Amino acid sequence: MAKKILIIEDEEDLAMMVQARLEVNGYQAEVMPDGETGLEKIKVEPPDLIILDIVMPGLDGYQVCRQIKTDASVKHIPIIVLTASGQKDAEDKCLAMGAACCMRKPFDPAKLLGKVKELIG
Repeated sequence: MAKKILIIEDEEDLAMMVQARLEVNGYQAEVMPDGETGLEKIKVEPPDLIILDIVMPGLDGYQVCRQIKTDASVKHIPIIVLTASGQKDAEDKCLAMGAACCMRKPFDPAKLLGKVKELIG
């Protein structure tokens, strides 16, 4: 059975590109446009991995990551954070909250796919 990946990203073009790349490589990928709907989906149907944007309307990626990593039922799910944030400490902040890795936009889709394979096979 295909591994499930949840993409929480408000930039539709980027989300669709990542989703297509994952599906071509045998993963089942679903996109949620914001943190609130992403968290709801995780509670109902926990994925094998989460790809999470930082800058989003409503709950930002930091808040979403914090909620996931403090919930015993889903804290084991690896999170790859995508950020266009110019903040120097963005990567450190993500890793400190429990994200598996942080990638800056624009990122190399092949590197993202490699990280997904490394984390969930």
